[in-house]
Amino acid sequence: MGKTLKVFAGNSNPELARSICGHLGLNPGLIEFVSFSNENIKVKICENVRGSDVFFIQTSVPSVSDNLMELLIALDALKYASAGRITAVLPYYPYALADSKDEPRISVAGRLMADLIAEAGANRILTMTLHSPQIVGFSRIPVDQLSGVPIICNHYAGFNLDNAVVVAPDISRAKVTEIYSKQLGLPLAVIDRRRDRSGKIRVHGVIGDVDGRNVIFFDDEIITGLSVCEGSEAVIEKGAKEIYAGCVHGTLVGTAVDNLLEAGIEHLAVTDTIPLGTPSEKVAVCSVASLFANAIKAIHDETSISALF
Repeated sequence: MGKTLKVFAGNSNPELARSICGHLGLNPGLIEFVSFSNENIKVKICENVRGSDVFFIQTSVPSVSDNLMELLIALDALKYASAGRITAVLPYYPYALADSKDEPRISVAGRLMADLIAEAGANRILTMTLHSPQIVGFSRIPVDQLSGVPIICNHYAGFNLDNAVVVAPDISRAKVTEIYSKQLGLPLAVIDRRRDRSGKIRVHGVIGDVDGRNVIFFDDEIITGLSVCEGSEAVIEKGAKEIYAGCVHGTLVGTAVDNLLEAGIEHLAVTDTIPLGTPSEKVAVCSVASLFANAIKAIHDETSISALF
């Protein structure tokens, strides 16, 4: 008899967790979180998991530190409850941008996260669209990385793309954005956005033809929206018509959505790896729940995950 599949979730993205469980035909596992007056937390697994194949869902959203501690303590609780195998399901990987030592005396926090997750009790990690591929190499346990790019591309495939061009918000993201352009069969342009002699990042121009075309900015993540806003201004100056944007992880902190709309973005597509803080009729949320559910089932059944793409 195979191990029983059980799915638990933290408090970071309960709607996505419920949707994943719905696709699997499971009820979320019973778990209790208690916050004490000294800001410590306790996690209690409220059902038997001995020998079970357990998946714990937690994404990295504010409060990032609280959600990270919740993840680590829950993994530890599952380990000491004698779960047979524990998979940390991280739709948005914590500290994904801290993936290199690009200045003296700093931590490569993305690698530290991998160490902490493994030490806490995870046997493997399931995540989506990492900012950099080297994060997989940080981990001493297996990492399965899903791609959210097809989901965003499928959304835009329903638009009239006859006169469209995909644009990378800066040169460093061109390789990532090229994946979108290839899937949609569209040409690629790049915003020449780099540091000048004073150290400030400025837009120096547009590489590629956007004149008279509709533009779609793509990236793996949009945080403040600044690079897309500056890129939007640049392509408008070069004669672009309607402007759209898409990303897998819509972090969208503060007034990011308002800033994007004020910059002329007609439509923004994101996934639900991160809960959308401020709903807008111009922001479409594309669910990744079925993809994560299929990946969880593949891991549980010991079948190929790459076959899902």
